[in-house]
Amino acid sequence: MPKSKNVTKGSGTAHEVATPPRKRRSFTPAEKLRIVREAAACSEPGDVGALLRREGIHSSHLSSWRQALETHGVEGMGARKRGRKAKFDAKDRRIAELEKKLCAADKERLIMQGLLDLQKKVSELLGVTLPTSERS
Repeated sequence: MPKSKNVTKGSGTAHEVATPPRKRRSFTPAEKLRIVREAAACSEPGDVGALLRREGIHSSHLSSWRQALETHGVEGMGARKRGRKAKFDAKDRRIAELEKKLCAADKERLIMQGLLDLQKKVSELLGVTLPTSERS
């Protein structure tokens, strides 16, 4: 006979267990620094494991916090923004905007040049002389 399992809320069995949703635990930079320093002070075998169990963290947390402290100092212990890094910074966005404006201006210039050429051809066909401009 199979063992009865704890069933989530709403299944209708007699052995229902309602568990509240878990919240992700976060550590402040001061807590991280305290735990890293305590781990560094551990000298006896098993002390670090006891510290990890007492704090409720995995060894991977401790090693990543140690690495952040080593590479970035105390400022590296703070929370960093999650997700992808931005592809463009403000300078790159400004360059892209200016290039887009330049492209639009080039298109407009080509249209104007075509209209001027058309105007010249029409004036030649009709025998009308167009005023010349000072600039060449």
